[in-house]
Amino acid sequence: MAPTPSGRGSTRVHVVSDVHGNARDLARAGDGADALICLGDLVLFLDYADHSRGIFPDLFGEENADRLVELRTARRFEEARAFGARLWATVGTDRAAAIESAVRRQYAELFAAFPTPTYATYGNVDMPPLWAQYAGPGTTVLDGERIEIGGRTFGFVGGGLRTPMRTPYEIGDEEYAAKIEAVGEVDVLCTHIPPEVPELVYDTVARRFERGSRALLDAIRRTRPRYALFGHVHQPLVRRMRIGATECVNVGHFAGTGRPWALEW
Repeated sequence: MAPTPSGRGSTRVHVVSDVHGNARDLARAGDGADALICLGDLVLFLDYADHSRGIFPDLFGEENADRLVELRTARRFEEARAFGARLWATVGTDRAAAIESAVRRQYAELFAAFPTPTYATYGNVDMPPLWAQYAGPGTTVLDGERIEIGGRTFGFVGGGLRTPMRTPYEIGDEEYAAKIEAVGEVDVLCTHIPPEVPELVYDTVARRFERGSRALLDAIRRTRPRYALFGHVHQPLVRRMRIGATECVNVGHFAGTGRPWALEW
């Protein structure tokens, strides 16, 4: 990697996750860094803090968004699914087209905001088949792969595990574990979801345990990376903890904070 403009003789990487439509802050997220890492969830389907924002309220209005959030927060997932199905029925056979069109609009803006270089992997609400159409030459998309940045090896595993929410990029435990295995031993392990540790997967605002990965936890214990970086849980009970030799860090809900997490060596 080329020397930094400051000539400081070190490498600085900024890391973001759960961007959820925040293109304004994303455009500045790489300022002062040699590279930006994005751990996914670019799409904003529904903002739980502001129910007027996202694909869902754009299509069905804020009042219906209020109701959907209420049902999901109460873990009444079947009722939420039935409620959503009734609304989507009004769109007819164009549901997939309506969603894809909205996602494409968001991706066009968000990928244009990425600095060069950016290394990115998918979140559970992302649509991987579309990424190749929007990622420019300065953006490298990695999933079950590794790359060297500033002399350190970074591994990337995208997506989430299957949940009652049925978000777009949820995969089975075995498929996810295979991607973890493919990455192997790295200095920094970058994933969208956290390892399966209660303190790291519990969301204090949503008041529920999100899905973490047992395979990821096992890999951290076995391969002992310097860092394990992830997002997914927007308001975790614990943002940072050590697992053996590894510093595990939730790099934050970028949509809400607008601030990247920095790693320098």
